[in-house]
Amino acid sequence: MRYLWPRRLWRTLRKVHGSFAAGLPISDRQGETFSGDRTLSPLSGQTRHILQDTPLARRLLRGVSLCAGTLAIAAVLAVGPLAGSSARAEATQAADAAAFADIRIGGDMSAFTLDNGLEVVVIPDRRAPVVTHMVWYKVGAADEPEGMSGIAHFLEHLMFKGTKAHPGNTFSQRIAEIGGQENAFTSQDYTAYFQRVAREHLGEMMEMEADRMQNLVLSDEVVLPERDVVLEERRQRVDSDPGSMLSETLDSMLFVNHPYGTPVIGWPDEISALDRQDAIAFYDRFYTPNNAILVVAGDVTADEVRKLAEETYGKVPRRAEPGARERAKAQVLPGSREVSYSDPRVNQPNMRKAWVVPSYNTADGNGAAALQLLSEVLGGGSTSRLYRELVIDRGVASSAGSWYNSGALDDSTFMIYAVPADGTGLEDLGKASLDVLQRVASDGITAEELERAKKSLLSSALYAQDSQSTLARIFGASLTTGGTIEEIRNWPSTIAAITADDVKAAAAAHLASLPVTAYLRGPQQAAAAPADSAPQEPAAAQEVQQ
Repeated sequence: MRYLWPRRLWRTLRKVHGSFAAGLPISDRQGETFSGDRTLSPLSGQTRHILQDTPLARRLLRGVSLCAGTLAIAAVLAVGPLAGSSARAEATQAADAAAFADIRIGGDMSAFTLDNGLEVVVIPDRRAPVVTHMVWYKVGAADEPEGMSGIAHFLEHLMFKGTKAHPGNTFSQRIAEIGGQENAFTSQDYTAYFQRVAREHLGEMMEMEADRMQNLVLSDEVVLPERDVVLEERRQRVDSDPGSMLSETLDSMLFVNHPYGTPVIGWPDEISALDRQDAIAFYDRFYTPNNAILVVAGDVTADEVRKLAEETYGKVPRRAEPGARERAKAQVLPGSREVSYSDPRVNQPNMRKAWVVPSYNTADGNGAAALQLLSEVLGGGSTSRLYRELVIDRGVASSAGSWYNSGALDDSTFMIYAVPADGTGLEDLGKASLDVLQRVASDGITAEELERAKKSLLSSALYAQDSQSTLARIFGASLTTGGTIEEIRNWPSTIAAITADDVKAAAAAHLASLPVTAYLRGPQQAAAAPADSAPQEPAAAQEVQQ
């Protein structure tokens, strides 16, 4: 059936993207914003930024790319283990999945809480005199007040504008002087700031970060120009990228009554209305030690971190609790929903099908772990079901895979996607992809597929121990989205316990409903698109409030 668009969503899309071409202009929800390496994305049709990370981070965390809608890119462009671990990698090839089940993520890590409510996680790593220092706030774009989309990301920018003690960009200049690295990122569920420096500078980083936790100085002279910077960022990263536009609308269709349907970077008209008072109010409510997690990984001991944390962060007074993170449950709408976007800049068309599914925080039992393994079976490399059947056996795709966002605070996304081979229509490719998924749901997976998927995920846990920054991200992102330390540390044993029947049941339970389908077309595909593919504006009776 033709999907009748909720009137508010329709108005928003027309306001943001203007007139319609062949199909619907689309946009890409930003799941995290940060700096990364420039990499070719099969789903954007253009070149975009992808953060290089380890396999475990891609599977445990909510994902690492500029836009959550294109996080599937991380699965296509799989990043190998860290340099120096090739011998370990060879050893994993001969081992079975059970050999990795006893891995404890984080080694001999420890945790404690300061009197002001700041949670602290310490992950010792003595291999080099370096530390990664991260502060995570339990607030993201999904926590923004109605009509103020983009304020979480905007405040992230403003946090680099200085305090009385460290005015302007003093903080960043100091990090550069000592040869360190810094960055920050905003997602739907958290905002994080980090520095990587020599161990002797850890106390200094704590002092400066604690200072901007309570003493940020903002004026119109600072806020208004930075607002223009954010608007330009959106124009460059979203509005000028067909794949990003498609992903943004896909998310809006998946989460029509949930804040995950609003892009992290915000809608242009709402960004333009943000002001100094909005930023200060958001800062005062959420940037407090009792709403934050400090993660320190590297050449330190728990006692050293505790002493430094008490001397710096311990002096920051706790403020009123920001309130419960209560959001409406994402509703699965009936009927078939499709969106198609054509753009002459697209030289690599693609097809995506997505469902709303439970995350680790919302799933019953080990349901999320089963979905992780399902995603690995379907799209985990050249031996996966989708790649083998669509690319190798049938030759209808040049690449194919799947992506599951397991680490969200609320229900999240499961996606399958493919790039068509020459001569294959996007609709035909979509049907072929669903056929693969439906056979898994009805017939299950083989013992060999399950073992291969487990070994892939669990060996990633082994590789993660080689990266202090990856471990810091795993703990920070998981703890800010409802996870516990024990759940993180025991994740390998959770994966190892999943059976083939669990994976089959997950596919049947969560992917049986009709998906939201998105097509990204280049000039050639636009000419072949069905004439009635454009959506129609609904009558008032179909209005659904977000």
